[in-house]
Amino acid sequence: MRAFAERGLPMTIFGCALALERNPPAARAIAQAGHDICCHGWRWEKHFELTEDEERERITRAVASLPVTMGERPLGSYSRSGPSVNTRRLLVEEDGFLYHSDAYDDELPYWTRVDDKPHLVVPYTLSTNDAKFGRGVFATGDDFFHYCRDAFDVLYHEGRTQPKMLSIGLHMRLIGHPARTAGLLRLLDHIRRFDGVWMTRRLDLARHWAERFPPP
Repeated sequence: MRAFAERGLPMTIFGCALALERNPPAARAIAQAGHDICCHGWRWEKHFELTEDEERERITRAVASLPVTMGERPLGSYSRSGPSVNTRRLLVEEDGFLYHSDAYDDELPYWTRVDDKPHLVVPYTLSTNDAKFGRGVFATGDDFFHYCRDAFDVLYHEGRTQPKMLSIGLHMRLIGHPARTAGLLRLLDHIRRFDGVWMTRRLDLARHWAERFPPP
């Protein structure tokens, strides 16, 4: 939070509804900083292990909970550990989500159709993601910095002729170690040196895409 605040940068929080209910100071700090909340489920469980009715109930509970703790309902969704075969249809059925991020297949948002309704996908990534610390792929802050920097540099070069999106996944329990945070700080400062880069929240990106590139 301090690293982003010192640089005047926004971010999206993948928020577990029950966790935010149980940590009001964290919820207040996120809201006061202007970060947006992408629904990360009702509690810490895997959607693909739930029945359809259970998953529908969890989505309903999360959507009811997050406005109470955060002041507004979530417009995006991202399932822990991946979606079920029903997730996308249930999100469209709920009829309040602008986008979901249960996809890892592109570097741009794109439209899908679910029950003949358009639905926006803003892909996420497990590549430029500090989860690789937990898997033993990244050992040092430099590992994280070099990998994410190279991804940014390639996409920035490609962005001269076509738009590109880069997601960077962060977890407090992973990147929050001081030596690892050093790599994050170097990455943020590297990206900020370039012109024409929009460092923004996923919600803003989704709204921009829906306005500029409406569903066909």
